[in-house]
Amino acid sequence: MTKYKKGSIIRGTVTGIETYGVFVSCDEYYSGLIHISEISYSYVKNITDFVNVGDLIYAEVIDIDESLGQLKLSIKNIDYRYNRGVRKRRIIETESGFKTLASMLPIWIEENLKKMTKSVDK
Repeated sequence: MTKYKKGSIIRGTVTGIETYGVFVSCDEYYSGLIHISEISYSYVKNITDFVNVGDLIYAEVIDIDESLGQLKLSIKNIDYRYNRGVRKRRIIETESGFKTLASMLPIWIEENLKKMTKSVDK
């Protein structure tokens, strides 16, 4: 039994690009093909506009051939780009929050009104 299931999202490396699709190495036993029709809903003129050899990407498994160790993959319904080590951090709210902006806003408005008045007077 394979460790991959239809509909699951996997991570792989682009190993080749042909006019008809993209080859992806999934692990030491399985490889996959993203057919050109599974890259985008719109017309794909050049596959390298989407991926390049060596890219680490995510893909959705749409079919599995266990006897050959091959996966049919798709990237058109998911965010396929691999986050290049950038981790999202939770934003910590400070005690002052928007109070600083609220206190400075009248000052900024007054300064800009003076600048506008000077430029109109010239």
